[in-house]
Amino acid sequence: MAAKRARDFAMGAERGHIGPETLGFLRDRVETIVTRYPRVPLPAIWDEIAEAQDDCFRLIDSGRARPSQTRELHVLATLLSFHMAKGCHDMGDPQNAMIQARAAGVCAQQAEHPGLVALTFGLKSLITYWSGKGAEALHYARQGAAECPGLHGTVAVWLAGLEARAAALLGDEEATRAAIQRAEELRGRVQHDDLDHLGGLLTFPESKHLYYSVESEVLLGNSNARIAALAEEAVQRFSDSEAADWAFGDLAGAQCNLALTRLYSGEVDGAAEAIRPVLDLAPAHRNRGIVVSADRVGAALLRDPARNAATARDLRAEIEAYSPSRLALPR
Repeated sequence: MAAKRARDFAMGAERGHIGPETLGFLRDRVETIVTRYPRVPLPAIWDEIAEAQDDCFRLIDSGRARPSQTRELHVLATLLSFHMAKGCHDMGDPQNAMIQARAAGVCAQQAEHPGLVALTFGLKSLITYWSGKGAEALHYARQGAAECPGLHGTVAVWLAGLEARAAALLGDEEATRAAIQRAEELRGRVQHDDLDHLGGLLTFPESKHLYYSVESEVLLGNSNARIAALAEEAVQRFSDSEAADWAFGDLAGAQCNLALTRLYSGEVDGAAEAIRPVLDLAPAHRNRGIVVSADRVGAALLRDPARNAATARDLRAEIEAYSPSRLALPR
């Protein structure tokens, strides 16, 4: 509370112009949001994102910024709108998520930052992918790569990973394989950029890359010893909650994919063991992607030859009751 009062006082003292402290405070808030978002439940951070976005838009609309400040404000507005979009998506509100994603895209264009422009296309692909709209997700991933060529940061790898998942959701194995191969090639040429240095959702580390690759295989219904081993490794990569690239959502997704690989091999008990940490998550952690991932396991249980076994029936019932009531958006 005291820190917020000091910040508000300093920003108020610079009301006649946008001074270095005003931008510095906003920059610090954005960096904190970027770091915390993948690690904490949304209710713990939502208000801060909304307030920071409002402050950023207000500074842009004030007309008091110098040209160099205007560009930085649009960069910060892109990052805040990106996280607002992700928050709306995580709450299960794809319509508002896309509104925020489009706002992020406009801000990225105003900032003339190709990496951010690509990031917003990736965000649209992610939102539509988890909404079951594979064709739209594929379109946005490809559009981002086409409109932002020559990127060297991991956002280029992310777009290829998103393309692979979207193609797999559509059952297009050839397109999936091509995108997976392209992602591997791009990974070998990565030179970390400003977005990678910020971290959080703005970078696409190898652990997340592996999780996406396994998910693409799982969506195609593939399971063999190699894929099972990769699924185990994907979970292991997220085992250290202190690691810089740890994210509870990615861990849960990897655990659901591991459960699916075991189900495909007829291991119902092994699948139940793999998904147990996901089912034990507190409701505040159960975002849209996690719920959809768990539902995929439930759907696979219906098709499993052992679907009438007690373990399968109990697990299916638990998954059916898993989705929490959607959190209300602040007005």
